[in-house]
Amino acid sequence: MTTKNEVLRYTAFSGDPAGGNPAGVVLDAAGLDDAGMLAIAAEVGYSESAFVTAPPEGLAGEPGRVFTIRYFSPKAEVPFCGHATVATAVALGERIGPGDLVFATRAGTVPVTVTEEDGALRATLTTVEPHSEEIADADVAEALAALDWPAADLDPALPPRIAFAGARHLVLGAASRARLADLAYDFDRLEALMRRLDLTTVQLVWRESETVFHVRDPFPVGGVVEDPATGAAAGAFGAYARELGLVPEASVLTLHQGADMGRPGVLTVELRAGDKRVRVSGAGTRIA
Repeated sequence: MTTKNEVLRYTAFSGDPAGGNPAGVVLDAAGLDDAGMLAIAAEVGYSESAFVTAPPEGLAGEPGRVFTIRYFSPKAEVPFCGHATVATAVALGERIGPGDLVFATRAGTVPVTVTEEDGALRATLTTVEPHSEEIADADVAEALAALDWPAADLDPALPPRIAFAGARHLVLGAASRARLADLAYDFDRLEALMRRLDLTTVQLVWRESETVFHVRDPFPVGGVVEDPATGAAAGAFGAYARELGLVPEASVLTLHQGADMGRPGVLTVELRAGDKRVRVSGAGTRIA
């Protein structure tokens, strides 16, 4: 097991330590206050780090497999982080075995199932109930200006929306893979817009086929230029796509992220008929 406040490093949405999205993981964060967690997250320098403590009283689940989890970027606490949840679940799975976990987060209760496939661990989280909302034309125009994207570079089949599945993300559809690959934005300008709209990331999406998408997530509010693999945004995007009728009510979507950063990862998004929640899954492994 780990020692108190020990920082582990895991990657999520890849079985390769050089792929996916790295996260700091503190499996015993007892005694750390907000300032202490933020300082560790800043020192680690990943887009987020996760901090695990005892569960709140009354949280249902198997004893020893229920926890409280908080997430900090190098700049601030965030309500929910998918990749750090997957990373933490894999780290716990290595120590207490595959099976069901329950995390109490600021966004709500998040169940996670850890499975073992060919000796490798994989985690599937179930989001809180998601929703999406329209965004003002002026705010879309400001986002495009910060990104230096002409309006003509948007895919009209993927209308701009703010999508939520534990955190808020602005979804913008790119008309081409080349548009998605060419990302150089005004960090301060986009951060200012995101803070005003209470956004965690901007999710830029290019649709390759009916169920395959390529995504990138600028994350200036977290103090990093881009997030390599974004589970919370993947869950929000799945709900967005279903709500707008872009995919069937029951679907399995594949999201490719991180290739343009040299850290390729794969996020699997499952939508089930009759269940508004979204399941996001991926592999994970410890970073040596």
